[in-house]
Amino acid sequence: MASASLSTSTSSSSLMVLFSIWVCSLMVASAANFNQEFDITWGDGRAKILDDGELLTLSLDKVSGSGFQSKNEYLFGKIDMQIKLVPGNSAGTVTAYYLRSKGSLWDEIDFEFLGNLSGDPYIVHTNVFSQGKGNREQQFYLWFDPTVDFHTYTVLWNPQRIIFSVDGTPIREFKNMESIGVPYPKNQPMRLQSSLWNADDWATRGGLVKTDWTHAPFTASYRNFNANACKWSSGASSCSSSSSSNDAWLSEELDSTSQERLNWVQKNYMIYNYCRDTNRFPQGLPPECTATNSS
Repeated sequence: MASASLSTSTSSSSLMVLFSIWVCSLMVASAANFNQEFDITWGDGRAKILDDGELLTLSLDKVSGSGFQSKNEYLFGKIDMQIKLVPGNSAGTVTAYYLRSKGSLWDEIDFEFLGNLSGDPYIVHTNVFSQGKGNREQQFYLWFDPTVDFHTYTVLWNPQRIIFSVDGTPIREFKNMESIGVPYPKNQPMRLQSSLWNADDWATRGGLVKTDWTHAPFTASYRNFNANACKWSSGASSCSSSSSSNDAWLSEELDSTSQERLNWVQKNYMIYNYCRDTNRFPQGLPPECTATNSS
């Protein structure tokens, strides 16, 4: 388990921030309209689509949180969303941004942002479920304050790998390891979903810090959704068998530069990795952890 703070150089962090700004600027041109792409699913008015469909906000108060989901289902894709997280004292709150299929043996690819006291860092919680089995958590701090401005959170999901990225910087890769018996999400279409909810029984310091409702309503904001993805409808995929430049993501992998960035994040900002938790798995680590897929 790596320490997240003092060992990282100021120059490296500055370069990453500049790179992040550049990536965010690229996302603006292809942003989709929230009215066309999403349905508000719960919250009794606490979720709002604003600015002619260019902005979506979720809010949480003591009565309820809120959420939305994509109109489309996807079976593989590269999906971006810019999110500005709950500012200030967000302890006890969770902003979840994830892909999930239906049914009791569901597949799921998770970003969850665990709030904290003012001045303390958010925790980015990631997980991968296949056929209803998860327990593949990795957690990270970020190298910036995610509440000051919007940042781009990306899930790349293709038949070979899942890559979680923040502002174009990969933070986690989960490879398809079916060859050694590890289930991989590849057969069930998933919708993109997001919610803001109260989880003060576990979210902040294991539930020791509770939500301070005097700061409610808590609000998270979304913009610039973009999906290069295979849409699933009536049992068929929108992706043809012939490849094109628009679906290069279907075979995308980390190049040497991206691998270096991934290593940098995992060395300096990873705070939990299930593949190193021998107390949790006394009978032995999951098979993907002892193969090449320790990330």
